[in-house]
Amino acid sequence: MKSGHDRTVTLPPNFGRAIDLSGLGKAPAAVSTNAAVAQVTAGNIASEFLTLSRTKPVVVACWSPRSQESMAVVDVLAKLAAMDEERWVLGSLNVDIEPEVAQALQVRTVPYAIALVNEQIVPLFEQSYPEAQIRMVIDKVLSLAFEQGIGGTGEPAEAPMEPEEEEALNALEAGEFLVAEAAYKKLLSRKPQDTFAKLGLAQTQLLIRTAGLDADVITAAADADPQNVELQMKCADLEISRGDVELAFARLLKCVRGFKGPEQTLAKNHLIEIFSLVDPSDPRLVKARSALASALY
Repeated sequence: MKSGHDRTVTLPPNFGRAIDLSGLGKAPAAVSTNAAVAQVTAGNIASEFLTLSRTKPVVVACWSPRSQESMAVVDVLAKLAAMDEERWVLGSLNVDIEPEVAQALQVRTVPYAIALVNEQIVPLFEQSYPEAQIRMVIDKVLSLAFEQGIGGTGEPAEAPMEPEEEEALNALEAGEFLVAEAAYKKLLSRKPQDTFAKLGLAQTQLLIRTAGLDADVITAAADADPQNVELQMKCADLEISRGDVELAFARLLKCVRGFKGPEQTLAKNHLIEIFSLVDPSDPRLVKARSALASALY
């Protein structure tokens, strides 16, 4: 494939064959260290990233400086890569600088993420998701790679999946959010302390609340009417869903400080609800919890 800069992106013949992730469950997350984000280019995608994918799964995050959402997704993936202690490699593809590679990977929009497993492409997602949802996707990639003998040194065995959890994940993959919500509620009625079910339910309910919302319209309306608590909550949901954690927290904290009575209670409860979507050790969450306590007391 010749580019406008006379560069050629050479990919192996089987590269376009996608792998189905739908039948895989979740794998346990690992502990945190640090990870650097390598840049994917026309010159290194075959020689470095595809070669590496024979021994370790590679995730390529496609982004553009014109899209804040896509840059936030890269940040989330970088955090997860650091947490997973080099069990997989993250590559960052700026589609504006590397249009040839973007075309080879069939990138239609940003954010867009794929995995490379044994020189085969695994489409992951082509829109922004909160960290918890991206975590589940990465866990599936690790499970897929382990099944194919890629990476997995010292890989812990997966815990068996609860039937309600399997039902919920299948429903999420089919876009049936209400079915997934009901499944997680069934699991929590049987196992009230199930951490994954709590997270899954919170994530699913966020997807339900944001489905069909136009981010530009909601944001403009919320900015124009700061006293409308419903608009502020919708806007915060959209912000948290695209990874703008601090913006979402700050918006609802402002409501808690500025509103009284039922509206303050609504804002406070909604803020506590979206707290559950963020890693408990995240310093942004720790700071927001402290700010909420100060605002209330």
